[in-house]
Amino acid sequence: MKTDFNAHFYLEVRKYWKTVAQQGKTIDPLTLHHQLEVYRKLFNIFQAGDYYFLLFDIYNGDIAEAAPEMSAMLGYSPEEMDLRLFMDSIHPADMPYFMNFEQYITSFLNTVPMEKITHYKFQYDLRIKRKDGNYIRILLQYVIIDYDENNLYHSLHVHTDITHLQKRGQPTCSIIGLYGEPSLYNIPDAIAVSFRTKLFTERETEVLKGIIEGMNSQEIADRLYLSIHTINTHRKNILVKAGVKTPLQLIKKTIEEGWV
Repeated sequence: MKTDFNAHFYLEVRKYWKTVAQQGKTIDPLTLHHQLEVYRKLFNIFQAGDYYFLLFDIYNGDIAEAAPEMSAMLGYSPEEMDLRLFMDSIHPADMPYFMNFEQYITSFLNTVPMEKITHYKFQYDLRIKRKDGNYIRILLQYVIIDYDENNLYHSLHVHTDITHLQKRGQPTCSIIGLYGEPSLYNIPDAIAVSFRTKLFTERETEVLKGIIEGMNSQEIADRLYLSIHTINTHRKNILVKAGVKTPLQLIKKTIEEGWV
């Protein structure tokens, strides 16, 4: 089920992409099929794990085409996968990183001369929930493949399962320069931190502070002049967004992530 929380982030991230794409474009299906087959042969040689690729429509903010290998890796068929479902599959704790990485990358693209747009590859890792409920860590890599002097239309993505290589750790982002262009590896953690506070609403943050202080729901309700029912609803939402099941896990993760 899609959440209001992710719906907010979905609309937010589309705003970033609209800064580099003011109009859409349709790719000829035969041309697209030929291009993807060429890429597929290369991917089979160089990938370090199971993977699938997809074509992303930057203007419409959605998946234009996905390879059938997606089914084996995520459990979803290409036909049922769209950006909203993909974002709902991102681990709640990794969502702020996803948002920040995409914001940083689109800001970077706005500074790159059009003749050098294809001189960069963008990559970062995230935990993604499969249809069966289990999380895997995937490496997302993409390049711009369709553009003109005014717009970026499509990017080609390769999503590789790297769970066997990296099971833990916070997501990192790199911009890889090609054809002699400079690279930015493991973009500083500070870039990914600025969105952390947006993981929770202002009211949820206040409730979270009360939980960290050891207050029960009634005490938090009295402090914020709210009903205990409202506080309990906030508590449930906070647990979901934090990706934990118990208050103890929430406190531990809050300290680790620096949410308050």
